[in-house]
Amino acid sequence: MSRIGKLPIQIPSGVTITVDSDVISVKGPKGELTVPHLSDVTVAVEDGVATVTRKDDQKVAKAQHGLQRALLNNAVVGVTEAFEKKLEVNGVGFRVSGGGQEIEMQLGFSHPVKYKAREGVQLTVNKMEITVSGIDKQKVGQVAAEIRALKKPEPYKGKGIKYADEQILRKAGKAGK
Repeated sequence: MSRIGKLPIQIPSGVTITVDSDVISVKGPKGELTVPHLSDVTVAVEDGVATVTRKDDQKVAKAQHGLQRALLNNAVVGVTEAFEKKLEVNGVGFRVSGGGQEIEMQLGFSHPVKYKAREGVQLTVNKMEITVSGIDKQKVGQVAAEIRALKKPEPYKGKGIKYADEQILRKAGKAGK
């Protein structure tokens, strides 16, 4: 039995889950998300709890069991609380401005770098910290990864864009005589 898949999903008040043959819709106070309904599992919603069960013990069904439960749980959490990732910009002369859907950054290049976020993702700038937030966990993570990829942190001085909870492995500089 899947350790993740067998856990029930508590549905908070104000959240409705509609199960169709090919898609599962989750509506909540922050918005609406759809999750694909995988073929080898069934989703049952009753008494404020959603449970995911697999149809048989084949390898594909076992793999989809935990995946379906994780996707559905992320959708429920997203429409109630929303997801957030924080990025820190470190470097002399590096600057970040803007907010909403678009930010502009000075990252040591000869030109300013502009980044426009996807639909459903909000960007907030506070000095040298960028906060990426939204209800879809996959989109939030993808936007944060794209912003980080613009100037990855380098190992000598730590200059670049890094996640707030990320540890950068530092290297010793050139050994002098």
